Amino acid sequence: QVQLVESGGGLVQAGGSLRLFCAASGRAFSSLFMGWFRRAPGKEREFVAAIRANGGATYYADSVKGRFTISRDNAKNTLYLQMNSLKPEDTAVYYCAGGYFTSAYAQEYMYRYWGQGTQVTVSS
Repeated sequence: QVQLVESGGGLVQAGGSLRLFCAASGRAFSSLFMGWFRRAPGKEREFVAAIRANGGATYYADSVKGRFTISRDNAKNTLYLQMNSLKPEDTAVYYCAGGYFTSAYAQEYMYRYWGQGTQVTVSS
């Protein structure tokens, strides 16, 4: 069993930056494909970014490509999301998730483990 806990969210002005953290318990983290999703007010949860277990490949939604960077440190059991050039439309609850890689990495059903989420609010 893997437990995921997000942190690092907060209030930031448009154009600013935030770094999200996802701390994982258990020894399985280094074998998990990891992703970030978000749910904006009144919208369904959507894929943001994902990274392979060894960090060798990353994947991004078009809406964040070039602004967000996903990374991981398997020695620290931690997943990161560096968010730059934030926009008001990035306002959402951000979730980290873990699973085993398939081509459906942008789909929620691929992920077995989920955190509780951290709120990110971008003011204009």
